[in-house]
Parts: sequence; structure tokens; C-alpha cells
Amino acid sequence: MSEVGRVLGTDPAHPLEFWVGVTEDQYLQLDDIVAVSTSVPGRGDVAIYGIVDMVRARYEGAKFDSDVFRVEEGVLPVGIATAAHVAVTRIEPEVFVPPRPGQQVFRATGFQREQGLYFDGMTKRFPAGLSREGEVIWGNLEFLDGTRGAHVNISGISGVATKTSYALYLLYALFHSDCLGMDRHSTRAVIFNVKGEDLMFPDKPNARLSPEHAEKYAQLGLPAGPFQDVSLWSPVDKNSIEVVHGLGSRQDGVTAYVWSVREFCQSRFLRFLFAEKDTETSQLSFAVSVVERHLAEATEGQPADQSWAEVNGQRLTSFPDIVDHITEDREAIFERSRIASATIDAFLRRLQASTEAAGHLIRKLDSREEEDRHRIDWQARQLNVIDIQGLHDRAKRFVVGVVLKQLLEAKDRLGTSRPLVFVVLDELNKYAPRDADTPIKDVVLDIAERGRSLGVVLIGAEQTASEVERRVVANASYRVVGRLDAAEAERSEYGFLTQAARGRSAILKPGNMFLHQPEIPIPLLVQFPFPAWATRPDEVAASEEVPRGFRR
Repeated sequence: MSEVGRVLGTDPAHPLEFWVGVTEDQYLQLDDIVAVSTSVPGRGDVAIYGIVDMVRARYEGAKFDSDVFRVEEGVLPVGIATAAHVAVTRIEPEVFVPPRPGQQVFRATGFQREQGLYFDGMTKRFPAGLSREGEVIWGNLEFLDGTRGAHVNISGISGVATKTSYALYLLYALFHSDCLGMDRHSTRAVIFNVKGEDLMFPDKPNARLSPEHAEKYAQLGLPAGPFQDVSLWSPVDKNSIEVVHGLGSRQDGVTAYVWSVREFCQSRFLRFLFAEKDTETSQLSFAVSVVERHLAEATEGQPADQSWAEVNGQRLTSFPDIVDHITEDREAIFERSRIASATIDAFLRRLQASTEAAGHLIRKLDSREEEDRHRIDWQARQLNVIDIQGLHDRAKRFVVGVVLKQLLEAKDRLGTSRPLVFVVLDELNKYAPRDADTPIKDVVLDIAERGRSLGVVLIGAEQTASEVERRVVANASYRVVGRLDAAEAERSEYGFLTQAARGRSAILKPGNMFLHQPEIPIPLLVQFPFPAWATRPDEVAASEEVPRGFRR
């Protein structure tokens, strides 16, 4: 370690913060890690580590603002003093005393840096990013894989904070390092593509990846290349079962997804077509449950190789058939429910509107093989991208709700937390809003509160954490923020940020995030590398050769 200064005596030193006077031939900048040793009577030496979160420079000997001009003219002799404020991260052993004025302060490197940031105690760790000096920032896997905690929440301004890019980087780091050990190849990830086609090319090399970008991956101990075990899903076209809907640039390697009429009825998926914010606060939710129960009981026991539904002797082969059946038999279905006629009418209007929005996602299939081919199988491949960006909002909610419900049910049946499943869900405020209850919110909340024991890890992203259900955010062990609106940064949801970090969050550049994890009391600035996989059509490399040293 090299000496960078001395503990100041003009500013009070406290057990959790102190000032350092920087020597003339050294410098300290934001995010540097420093260490100081102080002797405690009867206890021996105590090592104090901290992070620089503020640096100041000023004239000594000047009294007035205008003295700066006199100094430049050589009339007024002054000295220049530089000082850095240090927020303490660790005291070892835990004797909470302040360092004494005049004691030497060192820049922490090597093992001292690992100690100061608690990296030395992480038995299982993953590369969460790089510091501004190019050193690895480690994350404790035990707070991500459910051992001691789980879930990640990422906040930031759309288009600037690079939230989804960081979520993809985290998955890449987990899948292409040895941190998961024997679980690496069995771990799965499900990602919902909600905007454009940005996530539809993870299996393609990025043509814009430069040697400098590749060097960042080398520093992190990672290969530089695309994801290797990928399946892509997109909604079926309204006219053809073999054609995906809404994808202009990527058709190869993409499978169309759809649900059979029988599965829709038996699995009680109707609720996810009524997932708007006002549904759960009205009698509509009761009407939905009545119809769900009717369809499920009527189709109970019907074989899995039958994709249509037979209800009261009537064969239903499409979603419009379901709508017609409910409309025609409304009196029999609702006769014992005591639901007002106006509520039933409102239910039927919304049901009818769902035909155009999502009806093509529920249909009769010709065979069991066809149903299996178009069923989203998230267990078959490591990375599963489910495209919903071209769908109506009601259809988006339906797909997200159904997939998450099926995933949780599968994990419940398995009864163990392994293999792990990571779920990446952007626009989290839409699916788990703070000010309303919806069927999808119930599923997301179930993952946040119970997912740790099931091995389901939520990586949620949103522009504003203040609009997301508190319990979802509170259950996230890792909190990450990119560029934030200045007013949003002052909300209580960002209480883990220091005041200095709140101010800096308003000017963060893309690729820079503040990362907070349970063991480290202060958020760390991390940088993550440029995606080695294509994020849009024009980034797909003309030659898809895997870079040398990358193992398929």
C-alpha cells in the first residue's frame, strides 16, 4: 500500500467517517479505497477501511473570494490544500474508535482492498462489474442464489440507465464463469422482451465489439462472445400457426408460442386477461373467478392430447368460441353468484375486447406434438427470451402472468430450489404497481416473497422504484441504480444511497451503475462492459465466428 496522506485534525474524525489531507505528490478521487491503522489501548491495532465519497481543494491563507485573483497576480502568498472525505466501510476488529489526527492513510490495494470491501469473506462470488480503475467488483452469490437472500432490483431513466443491459450482463457473468459450480449448466433464465427487438439477438456476436471492449471481459475473467444456449419465442401470428407475429428482422431460430383452448380453461388463465389496475378493486374480480371455476370444472379430466375444450357438450376450438359460450350461457353461469347484471355486462364487454387483443394466443391445435412444439419450454435451454413487444398491453399482461404462473407451479411440483431460474422483467411498475392489486402482481409478489425457497430469482427493472410495490423492492438483496431523475433520487426507496451518490446518480453515464449489496454498507460504483452479443439487427456480425478462446 502507498501512503496518500494523513488524517486531518482540523475536521473532526468519527468512527464512521473522517477527512484525509492529501499529500502534494499524491491524489485521491471518488470511489478510491483507503486504509488507516490506529492503536487502541488494551486492544492493539485496529484497521479502518473506507471509500472516498467527496474530494475538495481550497486555498489556505485566503480570506475573500477575490483573493483568487491576487494569488494569480503573485501578490498574495497562499498554499493549496486537497482533502478527501472517507466513509468507513469496515473496522477490523470491531472496535469503533476514530482514527487519530496525523495518522498515515494508505491507498488500499490487493488483500487490503478485498478486506475493505468484504470480498475476502465471499466464499462464492461473481464478477458484478469493474471499478473505474479496472479492478473487479465482486458480488456475493449467497445473496443472489437464495442461500442468504435473493433478487435484484434495477432503477433508472429509460434509454440512459441501461437497466436491461446490466441485467443481461449479470446473467452472462453467471453463465460464463465458475461461480455457480455444478449448477451452472442446469440454471435457467427467462427474459421478457418488452421493447423493440433488442433482446432477440443474444446468440449473435456483436460486430461493434472492439479489442478494448474484449479487454474488459478479460479483466472480469469472462470470455467475450454471445450467449451459447438460447431459445427465442415470439407470439403466434393471427393467421398462421407457423409464423411469428411482429418480428421484422429476426425470423430464423424463433418459435411461435400459443396456448390450447383446453389448457386455458383447465389452468384458469382467464384472470390474466383482466389484469388492469382497476379489476381487483371491483366486483369484476369475482365475476372472473366464477367463470374460471365454471370452465375448469367443465373441462376437468379432459385428456392432455386434446387441444380443444368440451363444455356442456359444446366443443370450443377458439377463444371466440369461449366468449360465445360464456355470453350465451351467462344466466346459468352466474345464477348463484348474485353478481349485479351491470357487472356481468362490464365483464362480457372486457371479455369481448380481449378477442382482438389476445384471442390469437388461445386456439385449437391439430395434435399433441403441435401443442408441445408451440408451448414455451423454459427448461430446455439456458437463456429463454420471450418476445411480447408487438402485443397489445392486455396480451402482454396475459403472457407474463401465464408464464410466471406456470413457472412457479413447475417449481412447486419439483419441491427443490435447484435448478435456479432467473426471471428478468422490465417495466416492473406495470406488473407490480404500488397503488393497485392485480392477478399478475400477486404472482410477482409470490416470487419476491417465496421465490428464494423455490430457487426463482427475480431481476426486476423499472424507471422509478417509488411506483413499484414496496414488498417487491424490499425483498431484493441487490439494489442497482443507473441515471436517476434528481427528484426521484430523493425518494425513500433510495435510502441505501449516500447523499453524494444521490447527487452523482443524476449524471451517471450509460454503463455505470451504483450497486448496493447487503454486506457492504456503502453502494459501489460499477462499470460493466459493452455487450458482446448483438442488441439490435445492425450489430449482428457478418461473420459469426466465435472469438478465439471462447468455448462453445
